[in-house]
Amino acid sequence: MSYIVLFLSVFIGAALVFFYKPNDKALRLLLAFSGAYLLAITILHLLPEVYENTNSFERTGVFILFGIILQFVLESFSKGIEHGHSHLKGQKGTFHLLFFGSLCLHAFLEGIPVENTDSSLLWAIAVHKLPIAIVLTTFFIQKELSKPVIISAVFLFAAMSPLGTLLGSQTEFMKDYMYDFSAIAIGIFLHISTIILFESSENHKFNIRKFLVIVLGFVMSFLSM
Repeated sequence: MSYIVLFLSVFIGAALVFFYKPNDKALRLLLAFSGAYLLAITILHLLPEVYENTNSFERTGVFILFGIILQFVLESFSKGIEHGHSHLKGQKGTFHLLFFGSLCLHAFLEGIPVENTDSSLLWAIAVHKLPIAIVLTTFFIQKELSKPVIISAVFLFAAMSPLGTLLGSQTEFMKDYMYDFSAIAIGIFLHISTIILFESSENHKFNIRKFLVIVLGFVMSFLSM
């Protein structure tokens, strides 16, 4: 079930671009909700679980900080597509391997702790991946890549989080260090979600619709406890 949900969330986002073409306002509201929901699930579910099962609070803190730094580095290549936009420039028809590779690594790492916690994290990641898939597919289309290339890239990206989940639940090394990997994922989630919420406030102006979807994200995460 986890693999199907993570995989389909990407393809649903890609399909929306081809058949519906969401406008910027709708995408920004979806991003705000996904950021709020992911942040709340991280704080209310994943963070307490990791600290309850660690033998060293300092070690866990170091891995959380490492996750934040790692995501900062990844974004230098992905140009911010993980939180809903991309500043990548270049010739049309060009496929950027570093850009795509960093995004796939991000997706792989966030999938690792899924089987080790309750289903709330699964749905938080799925909701988070939906707008990313929309932005990624839109970016590929704007770069005038061929449909076979776009579909192949979307398929590969969709497979990354399920692959992380599979290896996290089946590989002895990852199972032995699961809470370290979970701490890294926490750092990644904290970095991404806070940036999404910060960027959802344009010019620091109060937007009632974005405020309400953010509150909705918090409330839904609380109800899943």
